[in-house]
Amino acid sequence: MAQFLDLVFDIPANQSFSYRMDDKAGAEPGKRAMAPLGRREALGYIVASREEPPAGLDPGGIKTLRRVVDPEPVFDERDIALAEWLSAYYLCGPGQALAAMIPSGRRLLSYPSLPDEEENIAPSPLELSDEQQGALDRINALPFPAGLGTDRAEPPGTPPMFYLYGITGSGKTEVFLRAAEHTIREGRSVIYLVPEISLTHQTAEAIGRRFGKAAATLHSGMSPGARFAEWMRIRRGEVRIVVGPRSAVFAPVKDLGLVVIDEEHDGSYKSGNTPRYHARQTAMRRCSTEGGRLLMGSATPSAEAWKLMGEGLISRLDLSRRLSGGSLPEIKAVSLERTEGCLTGELREEIRKTAQMGRQTILFLNRRGFAYFYHCPSCGFELSCKHCSVSLTWHKSKGRAICHYCGYSEPPPRACPRCGSLEAGFTGFGTEMIEEEVRRTFPDLTVRRADADSTGPKGSLEETLGMFRAGAVDILLGTQMVAKGLNFPGVRLVGVILADTGLHLPDFRAAERTFSLIVQVAGRAGRYFPDGKVIVQTFRMGDPVIVKSCALDVAGFFEAELAQRKILGFPPYSRLIRFTARSRDPARADKAIGRIASLAAPLMPRGADSLGPAECPIGIIAGNHRRQLILRGPAMGALHGAARTALNRYEKGGDKRVYLEVDVDPVSLL
Repeated sequence: MAQFLDLVFDIPANQSFSYRMDDKAGAEPGKRAMAPLGRREALGYIVASREEPPAGLDPGGIKTLRRVVDPEPVFDERDIALAEWLSAYYLCGPGQALAAMIPSGRRLLSYPSLPDEEENIAPSPLELSDEQQGALDRINALPFPAGLGTDRAEPPGTPPMFYLYGITGSGKTEVFLRAAEHTIREGRSVIYLVPEISLTHQTAEAIGRRFGKAAATLHSGMSPGARFAEWMRIRRGEVRIVVGPRSAVFAPVKDLGLVVIDEEHDGSYKSGNTPRYHARQTAMRRCSTEGGRLLMGSATPSAEAWKLMGEGLISRLDLSRRLSGGSLPEIKAVSLERTEGCLTGELREEIRKTAQMGRQTILFLNRRGFAYFYHCPSCGFELSCKHCSVSLTWHKSKGRAICHYCGYSEPPPRACPRCGSLEAGFTGFGTEMIEEEVRRTFPDLTVRRADADSTGPKGSLEETLGMFRAGAVDILLGTQMVAKGLNFPGVRLVGVILADTGLHLPDFRAAERTFSLIVQVAGRAGRYFPDGKVIVQTFRMGDPVIVKSCALDVAGFFEAELAQRKILGFPPYSRLIRFTARSRDPARADKAIGRIASLAAPLMPRGADSLGPAECPIGIIAGNHRRQLILRGPAMGALHGAARTALNRYEKGGDKRVYLEVDVDPVSLL
């Protein structure tokens, strides 16, 4: 009988800790337990049991568990193996990986996950097009690969990967759902990933109608208890299809047969916290070890996926036409030069024309607040956050100038704080300013705003989108949460208020993100009628990104973008690992990142190099000075080994007052 247990904790430690079994029954691998850790009591994950204490440990000095949290296991050997892979690949502690995988709730609640009137799969009334049927046949024709289970000795191969590349409105979702149906009928389970919680609700409704009680949803908007209840329902095998954003990739489904990644290009599939995993990479790992297929899709693939499709490593499935009576919209770029206010004459005219036709308009601007840049023309003063090296954004509705990074706020100054000039003030426009101008210009039309400020209360986003879908709102104004995946039959017009917002960012993916956003938001227009129109307002009429996005020229964009990435040595022609040192003392941050650089330098493989050490583009966030080092190489293997060795050596004598972040395959370098 086991007398000792190995636990891991949500801390940056690449090790387990041994404890003595308590007198109470019930402690076993797969459960969580409270245990003494240093001078405190912490929640740990029991990953193994043993009859004898680990070699070299005095049995008398081994502490005893305090109490077991779970009445039944919440994770199994497969989850532990996945956590070990996450820990090894993303250079974090195994306990940090398990903590990211498993919901934090402890109470089992009675929680209705999705509409559950039907036990069986409801057949779809839709008839597939020839293109849809051909894509589905290719996906379903391939037998499920053999999984490796939890065997860590044999490295997994590449799973079968398909990419549904189709214009917006071409019926990708129906192919995803039919592939899921086939998988479930074969006795396997499905994970269906979407990039935004705003899309989770729409997709969950469709999946609920189709799959009934066999479906569940997981996302961060649920209460911890509700998420945990769903997690346990999935673990027991009561669920065959799970829908949710990034973290749903960890859903403990039985016999995984298919992972769908909708809008694969979206940056939200990459975690911004430790472990900084990418859902696409994690899905590939799960499909490899559990014998599943990977099905991705988008109208604007990521650069990595586009390159792999060109090389034949991902099977490309094309959908080239809209199916609901619509056609690709007419897209026109309009200059903002010499425009008073935020709306050009062309956009105002089309909004009025659209309303007269009884149709709807979406206005898109990926910048919230009222105005975002305070400047004094007399002395050059700029109003920045006291704790971050970014400008404050004026939120008129709150009467405060707010930092979008740390939350610091202050009343907007009445005059320049430096010279007293009354000419100083905020410039640039955000969604609040757009809403004010639209309401003033079109007082007879109904307007709703959907951004992080207006959709805070639970359910408010779903309410806004529901009203718009029902035709109760004439103009929907929002940030990127209205730009992708949503399907509104009444939309004729889309206005991109300022297409240039992301182009000036010092990040090699800036052009790719801007192109995708414009093409995606343009795809909301004319999905059911052949008269859709898109107005793209810009100060950079001749910019190749603007020109190609207005022409919906995906192939032309990637031809130019990949050629430039190859010359500059950026992904997908290289792999990156980014170290970021954070400290309130800039000298300590400099010293720490310099030490990592000196440790990594002699370990770098042939053909690899490093960028930095240097200050991050956003040098200070929340009072912490940020310094970065980027390791770059043609392949991940040896580069990853160099990073791991350098990190292990650094941690042995690292400054405890410096926090070191590691990001493998970063998607943002800000």
